[in-house]
Amino acid sequence: MATFADRLKLLRNNKKLTQKEIAKILNINERSYQNYEINASTPNFKLLLFIADYFDVSIDYLVGKSEIKERR
Repeated sequence: MATFADRLKLLRNNKKLTQKEIAKILNINERSYQNYEINASTPNFKLLLFIADYFDVSIDYLVGKSEIKERR
């Protein structure tokens, strides 16, 4: 099953965004974002919610717990 890092990178690439662009959207520095994609760190709950909302996916999908993207 996919990890948070895998899903995050996939979602970003699907929107054709660079790491720098998504970091700016998330209001974090680029290095922090890069650490999420290499699974070196994870965002806090508030940022996780923002990311799920931004990509319009469920948190379960985002963190790799489900294959279902849609929020219920």
